[in-house]
Amino acid sequence: MSERDVPEQFASTFDKVEPYPFEETDDLRRGPNLHDDLLPLLPLVGRWRGRGQGGYPGAEDFLYAQEVAFLHDGRPFLRYRARSWIIDADGKAVRPAAQETGWWRVVRGEDPRRPEVEVLLAHPTGILDLYYGHVDGTRIEIATDAVVRSPQAKEVTAGKRLYGLVDGALMYAQEMAAEGNPMTPHLSASLTRVVG
Repeated sequence: MSERDVPEQFASTFDKVEPYPFEETDDLRRGPNLHDDLLPLLPLVGRWRGRGQGGYPGAEDFLYAQEVAFLHDGRPFLRYRARSWIIDADGKAVRPAAQETGWWRVVRGEDPRRPEVEVLLAHPTGILDLYYGHVDGTRIEIATDAVVRSPQAKEVTAGKRLYGLVDGALMYAQEMAAEGNPMTPHLSASLTRVVG
C-alpha cells in the first residue's frame, strides 16, 4: 500500500515522530522528581554493578558479574533491568548470562510501616514472574505469586528474593523451585552503586 492509497484519517500515521520526549533517570540528582509512592524504594534508584555466585541441582556452580538499574520517570513505578555475564575466577568475562526486565511498584498495604511491593519481571527465556512482598526499611523480601512460562521454557514454578542495603552495597539472595526441585538457593550477589 502506498501513501496515496491510505485513507485520509490515517495519513498522519506516516508523519515523522520525534524521539520519546520524557526523561527517565537512575540518578536522583537529575530528571523528574521521584513519585511519593516510591519513597519506600528510594534506596534502590540507581545503577549497581558487582559480582555473585550461583548454582542449582544438576548444574555446575558459577561466578557471575551483573549490572542492575532501577529507573523512574516520575510515575509511581520503577523500571528495572538486569544483565549478567559469567566470569572466571580472575573476574574476566566468559560469556553473556541471564537478563531480566520489569517494573517495581509500591501498593497499599495494611501496615504503613511495612509497605507492600509488586514486582513484575520478564525473562528472554520465556518466563514471566509476578512477585509480591514487603519493604522493611532497607530490606525487601518478595516471593512469586505467579510464574507464567512458554511451552519451551524451563519448568520454573516459584521463586523468592531477599534484597538488602548493607554498608552501601545492594545485596541479594535468590531461591528458585524448578525442574522438579523444591525451593533451593540459586543466586547471591553484592552490588556497588555506580550511578545515583
